[in-house]
Amino acid sequence: MKVLLVGSGGREHALAWKLVQAPALDELHAVPGNPGIARLGACHPVRAEDGEGLLVLARSLDIDLVVIGPETPLVAGVADGLRHAGIPVFGPSRAAARIEGSKQFAKDVMHAAGVPTAETLAVARPPCVIKADGLAAGKGVFVCHDPAELDAALQAAAAFGDAIVIEELLEGEEVSVFALCDGARAIALPAAQDFKRVGDGDIGPNTGGMGSFSPVAVDAEEIVDSVHRPVLAELATRGTPFLGTLYAGLMLTDDGPKVLEFNCRFGDPETQSVLPRLEGDLLGTLAAAAAGDLARFELVAGDEAVVTVVLAAGDYPAATDSGSPIDGVDAAEATGALVFHAGTALRNDRLVTNGGRILNVTACGESVVAARERAYSAAELISFPGMRYRRDIAQEPGIRAVH
Repeated sequence: MKVLLVGSGGREHALAWKLVQAPALDELHAVPGNPGIARLGACHPVRAEDGEGLLVLARSLDIDLVVIGPETPLVAGVADGLRHAGIPVFGPSRAAARIEGSKQFAKDVMHAAGVPTAETLAVARPPCVIKADGLAAGKGVFVCHDPAELDAALQAAAAFGDAIVIEELLEGEEVSVFALCDGARAIALPAAQDFKRVGDGDIGPNTGGMGSFSPVAVDAEEIVDSVHRPVLAELATRGTPFLGTLYAGLMLTDDGPKVLEFNCRFGDPETQSVLPRLEGDLLGTLAAAAAGDLARFELVAGDEAVVTVVLAAGDYPAATDSGSPIDGVDAAEATGALVFHAGTALRNDRLVTNGGRILNVTACGESVVAARERAYSAAELISFPGMRYRRDIAQEPGIRAVH
């Protein structure tokens, strides 16, 4: 099978790492890819949002399956053009991807499906949560405890567009649950937890994610049954069946799990902590989902725990970094850790920074504590100017993690 992977981040590197383990894989291609993915397959200089360029490339390579990683091309409808041309795609249509592309649309779907979610408020009054309605790369959610935070949130949210959603502020533990979907059926993947804020102790602005771990002490199958499957049914009823990864971000409240948001793709960096735990044929499962027939497939999680630590640019999320030399990746990998490239480039055969989140260091262990120790030991071997990372990822699992 020839696979074309769309994207260039740590999530896509993790997907590439898992896909090349499949016996059925003949060739892996990526657009635009990154230096880490280039070690596993052929990278091509096509933008992820360039639907026509992707179609031309897929036809020229005789691609059997396109796997789209990021949300932007999905919301833009890239999958639709490829499917219309007869190319199998793992990733939802533009209409189904609105579950992430519009917070208000997601609310409407959840209410119709009877899925518990945060209450929508008519007036912005603290405590509350302000959300940009459209895509914001994980940075469009603002928690407001007082009037000063509310004023700042309204100004920041305006940068993403005019439309906002105001929600009640929920308290509890957050968890991410992915389901692989074929339009009607859903396969639950192991639950994970990510750390969105930039600073230790969950302080500072939201980011795309500063780290993650799995397992988490929730029943992923139970959540998929009560959350994902009703939403799948509602989307199908609306004539927009969802084929791809349906990702629910939930808050575990005293009243039970409530959905904070839906995404239309694998999470980042949760994917980096989930995929190393999976046993079974991921490639075959993605291909079956793209064909609309998951009836005969299942994926099982292994017993090991996984922790991922994100190494970011010094001014992230306010700014990115480009061209700074990166050292120590080989030494980190020599410890047995996985180093997924998220924002890197090659200049004169030298690995350099090229983004906000630069690298993801992932390690496995017999417990979250052991995996955490290995991940941080490997991370300490890597360096680039201004490098920052949270030092409390999975530090106090408590009820969060299964030991």
